[in-house]
Amino acid sequence: MQIFPAIDLRGGQVVRLYQGDYDKETIYGQDPCAAARDFLAAGAKYLHVVDLDGARDGILANFDSIAAIAKQGGLYMEVGGGIRTEDRIRQYLDLGVGRCILGTAAVKDFDFTARMAQKYGEQIAVGVDAREGYVAVNGWKELSRERGVDFCRRLRDAGVRTVIYTDISRDGAESGTNLALYRELAEIRGLDVTASGGISGIPELRELRAIGTRAAILGKALYTGRLDLRTVIQEVGTC
Repeated sequence: MQIFPAIDLRGGQVVRLYQGDYDKETIYGQDPCAAARDFLAAGAKYLHVVDLDGARDGILANFDSIAAIAKQGGLYMEVGGGIRTEDRIRQYLDLGVGRCILGTAAVKDFDFTARMAQKYGEQIAVGVDAREGYVAVNGWKELSRERGVDFCRRLRDAGVRTVIYTDISRDGAESGTNLALYRELAEIRGLDVTASGGISGIPELRELRAIGTRAAILGKALYTGRLDLRTVIQEVGTC
């Protein structure tokens, strides 16, 4: 299973939100590049980066920080947050980013998402963020009327290969991830699922790997020291 340590950016700083609430923010660092280097030194091969300002407001707020991380090299990067046009996709891919994550755009302009998936293939993923089972958009502020699992099936049928699914109620809470949800998602054949939100122990990661989850994103548990990245990679990681 691929292990993606996460860097969430707000105002150029490394932060974590509690259950997607922008008013419940903890700052963990002033230097995103240093955080990326620490992950690389611990054996990471992958990195998940989110522009939280972009996710909420649709602006290109942390581009310089993301560009600086990409310039350092050594990590396969996926980037999300405010990516709602093909121009923005190209901007990130031109930096050397491996994969762009569509979120709000995937819900509000499904045809655009399908076109981008067909054009860019595995360089496109969709971030499905759900609260109480329903897809949330615009920095998790608005709920759609579609169940997250049903949306994932539609994405698969439209040609999307990778979905990053976050149960918002678990995100940043270190309370354990929603294993029942990922078992349900594992039944969608032809879709690579990345688990995100609340992962706080190696037994959970082993279970996710056993049910066929392609990748897992680790955030707050790394920053608080509850999980050690090097140990996680040794225990459950793959190339």
